[in-house]
Amino acid sequence: VQLEESGGGLAQAGGSLRLSCAASGRTFSSNAMGWFRQAPGKEREFVAAISRSGGRTDYADSVKGRFTVSRDNAENEVYLQMNSLKPEDTAVYYCAAARTGNTGSYYSTAKQYDYWGQGTQVTVSS
Repeated sequence: VQLEESGGGLAQAGGSLRLSCAASGRTFSSNAMGWFRQAPGKEREFVAAISRSGGRTDYADSVKGRFTVSRDNAENEVYLQMNSLKPEDTAVYYCAAARTGNTGSYYSTAKQYDYWGQGTQVTVSS
């Protein structure tokens, strides 16, 4: 699976951005998907995850209620809708895919993911 993120950019605090991650290959629906982010000088951290079917999701406490993860298995894409952005959301955002045989599984640690995109920069100004 190859992953390519898009949709990053500059936003003002309180604004919104929608990230997309396009996956190549015919096995997209066999993967749980996740979003992570890494700010300068910090470790990569979990943001959101979604199961293969899209029926189950998980969020970091820092983004809960503001971000929404979704996926379209017909289009081989996963999305991250980011609302009420804060300057502390500034980071490079990565999507990741995890092979799993369980349609309801999702993962919140980076080591559980098998494939990664190159990342897209999100900058939120105050």
